[in-house]
Amino acid sequence: MTEPAQTRPPLSPTPRSSLTRSKERGRTDRADLEAILDAGLLCHLGVVLHGAPVVIPTTYGRDGDTLYLHGSTGAGNLRAAMLGDVSVSVTHVDGIVYARSAMHFSMNYRSAVIHARPTELTDPAERLHALRAIVEHVAPGSWDDVRPPSKKEMAATTVLSLDLTEASVKIRTGGPRDDESDIHPASAWAGVLPMRQIFEAPIPSEDLAPGIAIPDYVSARADVVSR
Repeated sequence: MTEPAQTRPPLSPTPRSSLTRSKERGRTDRADLEAILDAGLLCHLGVVLHGAPVVIPTTYGRDGDTLYLHGSTGAGNLRAAMLGDVSVSVTHVDGIVYARSAMHFSMNYRSAVIHARPTELTDPAERLHALRAIVEHVAPGSWDDVRPPSKKEMAATTVLSLDLTEASVKIRTGGPRDDESDIHPASAWAGVLPMRQIFEAPIPSEDLAPGIAIPDYVSARADVVSR
């Protein structure tokens, strides 16, 4: 059973995970890290490939203090990830911050950056558990309804695990931080334009067999934003 986030040690304050600017926006509670990861659908994996940095968007899953990634065994970015440390980031934009000065425009956001050395999973049960975590993260409720991966598919898939010990979290909220001289006299509108990600109505596949209804775990996600 996963230990409650608030009772575990805070995020690791290593040199590369410590903020150097706007330190007041930093968070060290693991609950903040987990909330950002659980609310996201896409992460960006940073690796060094052929001597140059490459950032790859990909899906992920989380179970406790472990993050899971997967891809084709032929994917060069995953092979590169197994050669050393990598960086994984997840960011949510919550609003555009309009200021009275061009240099004070900003965004409200929640971001997490993870530093780790990936481990390739080889145990069949662990690999299947990781793939389930990834599918259930992106499409909760789906795993038990669909065909599990075949031996051929598993053989063609690389599965990596990353420890979440070393990570940094940064969150910005609120309005613009204008200089007093720009506020009085007022010269332009200032405030926040909120943003959010929503799901729209599900679109059935054109080759869907007659009589198969949209599952509750799919329609419920769209209903939440339409109420």
